[in-house]
Amino acid sequence: MLVPTAVLFGRVWTDNADQRDNTELEKQGVQYITALTPLISALAESQSTAIAGVAEPPETLAAAVTGVSAVDAQLGDDLRTKERWADLKNKISKLPDASGRINQLNAHIEVTDLTLALYSAVQRNSKLTLDPDADISSLQQAVGTYMPRVTVEVNRTGDYANLLQTLPAANRAQIQGQFAYEVIAVQESVKRLTEALQSAVDNTTSATLSSSLVNALDSFRRGIEQLIRGADPTGGQPSSGTTSTAQTTLQGALSNLAGVTLREMDRLLDDRVDSLNYRRGEAVVMGALALLFVAGALAWPAFSRRRDTEPAAAPADRPIGESTRDVALDRPGPGPGPYGAPPPYGAPGPYGQSPGYGDLDATRGERSGALR
Repeated sequence: MLVPTAVLFGRVWTDNADQRDNTELEKQGVQYITALTPLISALAESQSTAIAGVAEPPETLAAAVTGVSAVDAQLGDDLRTKERWADLKNKISKLPDASGRINQLNAHIEVTDLTLALYSAVQRNSKLTLDPDADISSLQQAVGTYMPRVTVEVNRTGDYANLLQTLPAANRAQIQGQFAYEVIAVQESVKRLTEALQSAVDNTTSATLSSSLVNALDSFRRGIEQLIRGADPTGGQPSSGTTSTAQTTLQGALSNLAGVTLREMDRLLDDRVDSLNYRRGEAVVMGALALLFVAGALAWPAFSRRRDTEPAAAPADRPIGESTRDVALDRPGPGPGPYGAPPPYGAPGPYGQSPGYGDLDATRGERSGALR
């Protein structure tokens, strides 16, 4: 019994430990993505201000870089992101060195592409992409792939629209083609993002996910509709004012949507850890009970043999060791005569036995009988 019980317990314990380790690694991935969300927004803001002619990067960028550096110092070894982040951080520090609006745009495009690659590395190395639950799998795809991509594409769409308003006609052809590509890319990414969120809501065990996403999605969709109207993809001239307003609205909506999604993911992963802890405790209790049952089964025969070989307890008024036969032999004979005196010599024995022949007191016995 011990051997199969030990094998089953070992398998359950190992499987539980593996799931716990994977879940903790996924939680680290969520923590890293949470730090990357302000960075992608800050890079979008830095790109727009650089194209507008502002030399200094926004303060939000320095704060976002500091936040990611702190998280990478803590989790970079486990998620294998240290080299990627060091290279990206170095390129971010060199953004102000680019001269000219087109060069500034190209430098920011390179940095944002590297940031998207860092998102993918975090998802892959934290095993978020392999999560077995449909809701968490859809949420990580939404917040780790489509949301940052929509953020970048929306920002580029607005910046290209602004450039088309100011560039000479001879230099507009390439920017016009990039602008049209980004408009199509935004629509495709928004479609995939919506599908991922809908799939998460349809398959989730969370009681708060659907209600949490409603307001954030409404604001996001209004921003997308405004951006498409301003871009005028039918072939007309884009409205830079409309696209810039939609760009600002979408950045805020995406940040809010990412925050809601990340909180829900973290809550679902916490619930999984609690469930695994309960199963681990359950396995320990069942293993302990199995050991107790086996120990009891082994001890019971010895206890039964000992009980069968023990002598019967002697009565309280009999000396220990005195046999039943001795007691029978010591049983008293006929009781004493009246008033405790011994029976008279020659009195009848038990059951009316007569005195023996030749007894000296035979005649006395006869007289006594006559007198009675």
